[in-house]
Amino acid sequence: MSTHVANTGMKGLFEKAEFNRFGIICVVLTIVGCLGGIAVGLGATENYFTLTLVVVPTMATLSLLIAVAPMRSILIVASICLIIDLIMILYFTLS
Repeated sequence: MSTHVANTGMKGLFEKAEFNRFGIICVVLTIVGCLGGIAVGLGATENYFTLTLVVVPTMATLSLLIAVAPMRSILIVASICLIIDLIMILYFTLS
C-alpha cells in the first residue's frame, strides 16, 4: 500500500514549477521583458525614480533567470515585477 501524499498549496506549486522550469522561464522572460519595455516606453524615462522603479525589478528577475536560481525566488521576484509594471503602465496611461 502506498503512502503517497499529494503536494498541495504553495509547496506543491513550487515543486511543479521546478519540474516545468524551462517552459516557465520562457513565459516569465517574455512577459516581464515586454511589460517592462511597455512601462519604460509609456513614460518611465521622464523621471529617475520611475525609471529605477521599473528597471530594478525587471533586471532582478532576468538576473535570477540567467543565474538558474530556484524557481521559488524567480516566481516571487517576477510577481513583484509584474505588479510594479502594471501599476506603472496604468499610471502612465491615465496621466
